[in-house]
Amino acid sequence: MTVAALVLAGTREGGDPFAQAQGASHKALIDVEGVPILQRVVDALFKAGITRIVVSCDPGPVSDLAQALDCETLPTGRGPSASVGLALKNIGAPLLVTTSDHALLEAAWVRELIDNTPGDCDVSVMLARREEIDQAMPGSKRTYLRFADGHWSGCNLFYLQTASAERAINIWSTVEADRKRPWRIVARLGFGTLFSMLLGRLTLADGLARLGQKIGIRASLVPASNGLAAVDVDNAEDLSAVRALLLARHRD
Repeated sequence: MTVAALVLAGTREGGDPFAQAQGASHKALIDVEGVPILQRVVDALFKAGITRIVVSCDPGPVSDLAQALDCETLPTGRGPSASVGLALKNIGAPLLVTTSDHALLEAAWVRELIDNTPGDCDVSVMLARREEIDQAMPGSKRTYLRFADGHWSGCNLFYLQTASAERAINIWSTVEADRKRPWRIVARLGFGTLFSMLLGRLTLADGLARLGQKIGIRASLVPASNGLAAVDVDNAEDLSAVRALLLARHRD
């Protein structure tokens, strides 16, 4: 089974102030230890054995870099979910999805998501436990979802294994908007599910499975073995932490 990868690299309307403060027009172009973040992401995907990589971006320097890295490009949709939907229609499944600001992405995490997704699953998502994130990068500030089996943070790694995954894209934007208020997401599954969460009885895996059933697909959780999988570059603090980590590795 040949897996393609989509890298989301859309540009915010009006530009990205954070990227501009770093001397770049886009986060994907920010230099980290002499390498643009997008190149780091693409290199990790190639090392994972993915031979077809498509970058969702606007025409310009990001598109130019993507093509120089032997990637295809696709225009962006109106938001991440629309971009994924457009890519799924053009590329098909199975499709691995990640983001262009995943500066620490490793091939092992990509393979972990693909290889640990059940064969009968339509969509899987990788998340990391808070304890593992704190151990891997102490002090890292992430957004956490609280469930019965702990606090979890997203890793910006999704695997759309079948064409049925298209059904999940319709609620992607809604889930993304409420990612800091998970009770709203759970509330859409019905009072019983919300009650279970409020009582601390709903695990993340159960929540994903119920959400999948609600929209007519099979969805599963793939826990990250390395907390760093949940660390991306959203702000200057993240960037400093990532640079410090990579510098320390280089010295070792």
